[in-house]
Amino acid sequence: MDLTRVLLDAAAASDLALRDDDILIVTHKVVSKAEGRLIDLREVQASDLAQRFAAQWGKDARQIEVVLRESARIVRMDRGIIIAQTHHGFVCANAGVDASNVAGDEIVCLLPVDPDASAAHLREAIQRAAGVRLAVIITDSFGRPWRQGIVNVAIGVAGIQPLVDYRGKPDDHGRVMSASVIAIADELASAAELVTGKLGRCPFVVVRGYAPPGARGQEGRGADLLMDASMDLFR
Repeated sequence: MDLTRVLLDAAAASDLALRDDDILIVTHKVVSKAEGRLIDLREVQASDLAQRFAAQWGKDARQIEVVLRESARIVRMDRGIIIAQTHHGFVCANAGVDASNVAGDEIVCLLPVDPDASAAHLREAIQRAAGVRLAVIITDSFGRPWRQGIVNVAIGVAGIQPLVDYRGKPDDHGRVMSASVIAIADELASAAELVTGKLGRCPFVVVRGYAPPGARGQEGRGADLLMDASMDLFR
C-alpha cells in the first residue's frame, strides 16, 4: 500500500488541499497495514506460558503468544489482560497487539517497528508529493491508570516538538512553575480521535490553525514522551 497516495487521494476526494503548517494525525493501524505488520495466527505456535494463561481466562493462546513476543517487559498478567512494555518502550495493554479493524478472523495487527521513523518517512513523502511543509503524528489508543476509557496518544512524531516545557516560567501570579511539561502531541492525538472515531473508517485527520509554542518544524520524536525508568514511581 502506498500510504502517501492513499492519503492524497483521500484529501482530494474530500476537497481538502494540504497547506503549510498543517498537522497530519494518522492512526497507527493504517501505517501498520502499509508496513505489513499483520500476523496470521494460524502460523503461530503458542508457548506453554501462553497456553496456560489463555486456558485460565478463555483467551486465544496464539494471540497471547504474539503479545508475549512483542513485549520487552511484562508489567502485569491478570484477569485475561496483559499490561506490557513494548520493545519501543510503550506501556500498554497487550503490547499494542490488536484485532480490531483488521480483515480476517485469524489476523492481528502489531504496532509499527519504529513509529518515529514511520512518521518521518510519511512526512517527507507527503511534503515531496504535495509541496507543503507539515508535521505528522502517528497515534494509538491507550488505557490510563486510575481512569476509565481509552484515549488516543502519540506514538510517532515528526516535524513538531511533542512536549512544551513551562518549567522556570512564572504563572499569572508570579509563581515560577517547576513541573509543568505539557504533552501537546498527545493532546492533538486525543482531539483527533473525536473525528476519526473507532467505526468511521477515517484514519487521517488534518489539524489546521494550531500554532504550537516554539519554532515550527523542530525535530521532536514520539520517544521523547516516554518516561525514563529512573523517574517511574510505579515500577
